Amino acid sequence: MRAPEGILPLRVEGLGFAAGGVAILRDVSLDVAAGAPTLVIGPNGAGKSVLLRLLHGLLAPTAGRIEWSPCPGDPARRQAMVFQRPVLLRRSVLANAAYPLRLAGLSRAAAEARAAEELALVGLAALAGRPARRLSGGEQQRLALARAAALRPELLFLDEPCASLDPAATRAVEEIVAALAARGTKIVMTTHDLGQARRLAGDVAFLHRGRVLEHAPAPDFFAGPARAEAAAFLRGELVW
Repeated sequence: MRAPEGILPLRVEGLGFAAGGVAILRDVSLDVAAGAPTLVIGPNGAGKSVLLRLLHGLLAPTAGRIEWSPCPGDPARRQAMVFQRPVLLRRSVLANAAYPLRLAGLSRAAAEARAAEELALVGLAALAGRPARRLSGGEQQRLALARAAALRPELLFLDEPCASLDPAATRAVEEIVAALAARGTKIVMTTHDLGQARRLAGDVAFLHRGRVLEHAPAPDFFAGPARAEAAAFLRGELVW
C-alpha cells in the first residue's frame, strides 16, 4: 500500500534548457498533481521529449528549478520513464521485467513474482519465457510498460509510447495506461495524436517553441483553447 506522503505535486518554475547555444525550453512553469494522466502535446520540435527528460532527471536544466513535494526517500526512486523505442536486455521477457527489481534489492523470487503480475497486466504472461528481442514492436512496448510498472512508481513518464505502433498495438498500450492510472500511478505522457490525448487526458499542457502556452483540464482545452496557437494546432494547421 502506498504511503500517504508522495512526491506530488511536482512544481516546475522558470525551467530552461539550452544545448549548443540553442534554447530548447524557455521559462517553462508547470504544476503536476496526482490524478488522471497529464498529456503534453504540441508541434514537432516544441521540446516535449526534452521536458520529460528534464523532469525524469536525465538532463539537468540550464535555468529554473524542479521542486518535488517533500517526502521521505529519494524522488528519483519513486518515478520511472518509458521511451519511444525501449531498450531490452538479451534475456527472457520475465527476466527483463524483473531486472530493475533485482537492482532495487528484491530477491529473485520476489522480483519474478512481481514481474509476473505486471506481465499479466499487459497481456504478456504467456510469453514470459520468450526472448524479449523476438517480440513484436507492440509487445516490446508493453514489456517496457510492465518493467516500469513493476517498480510501483508514483509518477510514470511516457515519451510518445505509441509513435511507431499500429492501431491495434496503440489501443493495447492505451488500455494499459488507463489501467495504471486507475490504480493510482500518475502518468505524464507526450503524444502527437490528438485523438489519443482526448481519450486519455485529465489535463493537457500545450507546448510551443519551448514554452508551455496553455495548461488546462482536457474538456476545457478541447472545447475552446485560450491561445490562438493551440486552436490552430487543434485544427491541424501549421503553428509558427
